[in-house]
Amino acid sequence: MINRYLVAFVLLFCCKPLFAQRVPAWGGGADQQDLSFGFSFSYVASDFKIDKQANFRDAFFDGNGVRVKGPLNSISSKSTPGFGVGFLTRYRLTDHLEVRTTPSLIFADRALHYSYVDPTEDVDKKVQTTSVDVPLLLKLKSDRLGDFRAYVIGGVKYTQAIGSKKNTDANLDLSEKLVKNVGGFASYEAGIGCDIYFEFFKLSPEIKISNSFNNVLLRENQPYSSPISRLGLHTLMFSLIFE
Repeated sequence: MINRYLVAFVLLFCCKPLFAQRVPAWGGGADQQDLSFGFSFSYVASDFKIDKQANFRDAFFDGNGVRVKGPLNSISSKSTPGFGVGFLTRYRLTDHLEVRTTPSLIFADRALHYSYVDPTEDVDKKVQTTSVDVPLLLKLKSDRLGDFRAYVIGGVKYTQAIGSKKNTDANLDLSEKLVKNVGGFASYEAGIGCDIYFEFFKLSPEIKISNSFNNVLLRENQPYSSPISRLGLHTLMFSLIFE
């Protein structure tokens, strides 16, 4: 009989933590402050949305009437990877709404593929750019459930190129010219994410899409810019934000 009571006591003692209410993680106290800071690491995938000129298929001739490139079949853009690092500044408006900005240094190439009637003329053109993104976003959060809360985020951002090949093709033949983008442009952003609370910090996995408002193509009279009426930049970004 004593052994039975002993076993019952041991089982009750071992099972007690399962029935006890767990204290939510502190999360470094970020939610208890109106103003807080953090940093982010991001994977970036970018591609162009292309509007072509009505006569984009026509062969390109230089000023002397010499054909530089033959007739085109198509112009396309595939998604190319990049990465970014940023610094977060957050300000709480209410328990469920905050405004935030994450100025980020972005390293991401963009690519265009030109397919010609003569396949030997096919060419890929990369737009190599290092830029600074400065977003201004509103974050709408759900109630906290234990160590988790979901949110939606949206707003606008401004992108400024700080390293691009604007003048490096001045001495190149027309057939070797580069496609260039404007130095700065604005975009809208929208996304979803979740806050995961740990004892001394808060981790927020987040996914966003952005699209430029205006044409990002720098117009030039050369075989690779002339067939294009408008380039819009589409970006998918997955971030891990530490706060």
